[in-house]
Amino acid sequence: MSKNITPDLLKTCSEAFHADRSSQATCNAVMTNGLNKSCLNHNARRQHPNTFSISLKQGSITNQKQSGRCWLFAAMNVMRARIIQKWNLEDFELSQNYMLFWDKLEKSNYFLENILDTLDEPVGSRLLDFLLRDPIGDGGQWDMMANLVAKYGVVPKYAMPESAVSSSTREMGRVMTELLRGDAVILRRMASNGADREALTSEKEKMLGEIYRILVICLGEPPKTVDFEVRDKDDHFIRDCGLTPKQFYEKYIDMNLNDYISLINAPTSDKPFYRRYTVKMLGNVKEGNPVCYINLPIEELKAAAIAQMKDGEPVWFGCDVGSYSERETGLLDTGNYDYESTLQIRLGMTKAERLDYGQSQMTHAMVFQGVNLDDSGAPTRWRVENSWGDEPGQKGYYIMSDAWFNEYMYQVVVNKKYLTDSQLAVIDSEVIELNPWDPMGSLA
Repeated sequence: MSKNITPDLLKTCSEAFHADRSSQATCNAVMTNGLNKSCLNHNARRQHPNTFSISLKQGSITNQKQSGRCWLFAAMNVMRARIIQKWNLEDFELSQNYMLFWDKLEKSNYFLENILDTLDEPVGSRLLDFLLRDPIGDGGQWDMMANLVAKYGVVPKYAMPESAVSSSTREMGRVMTELLRGDAVILRRMASNGADREALTSEKEKMLGEIYRILVICLGEPPKTVDFEVRDKDDHFIRDCGLTPKQFYEKYIDMNLNDYISLINAPTSDKPFYRRYTVKMLGNVKEGNPVCYINLPIEELKAAAIAQMKDGEPVWFGCDVGSYSERETGLLDTGNYDYESTLQIRLGMTKAERLDYGQSQMTHAMVFQGVNLDDSGAPTRWRVENSWGDEPGQKGYYIMSDAWFNEYMYQVVVNKKYLTDSQLAVIDSEVIELNPWDPMGSLA
């Protein structure tokens, strides 16, 4: 046997391909239509109608456009539901641009502080490489959002609307990343030349001044006060002026984020269930609460999410949206594509194996706005509010099969009142710290 690809091996492969009469027809179909369209299983669509036994009402579909702010859009969608319901509004939207501004500023400080905390790391070390790879990407986690809200509050979208840059963040992100990596060079050089922490911190604050300037130029300056002015469904006009963003949040959203717990399903051998986890160097607000998860069996994530929706409250969640999803119909289902029959291959990793071997991780955050329960109370499909505009799916809504939930759902965030006593006990248990590059450190 040879270690190399030999002419004999190539001949064997070619002969095997041509020996199957269907191979050329499959080749023609895939080359003409693309792999996914050729593998699409139309029966999957028939099995998941767009009806749900529990279906919550919400405003119009939002659109993150060419940005990676799904986690912020999903969180704002959860929060705006409270305003819409409480004040009898047809629609309402909170400013995702406002949240983006503070997230980018806080992530810049978080990155520079991590650089100052790792001055002894040699260039090329795994940790330093990790920190430099994507210092201020658009993605985030629920706890990171909660830290921003606690510090800066929220504002209506009309108080800080989208800009060309907030809707397409790549150019700004590229410039800021280059600047921050250069700042890391400066800080590490200063340290090697004997600068103390006070001098380094002083230099860091000048660097943050440059970041603030970039953000104002690209996104606009966040308002210090806002006026809440809306007209409800009964044509009553509501006005409340001069609120700080924190006052607006406390008065009109009134959601105690400390009551909300992140539940994950990571069935890998290194993460036993009923334990609490955090990820080293994952965050944005330096003085904020760390990102924290409770790892549970998948059925317990479902039960908590269903309980919250039964009380009329939507659920923020994180998943691997790119796996077996069909954008046109908005169907998330493990049966969407029959790659195995079309390509005559075997695909069969478990969820744990996909996590361990880099095949899957959380990539996107959305909101559960409903679920269909069968006669026994078990979920069959889930109603999903996305933030990609109203063209994909069912006018912006997706349908998730329960089988897909099992395989590609990683996180739900629910009020702790929907947890069992045994789950609540985990909240006060010792926190296990995971490496920065652990798959549970991925950002939506």
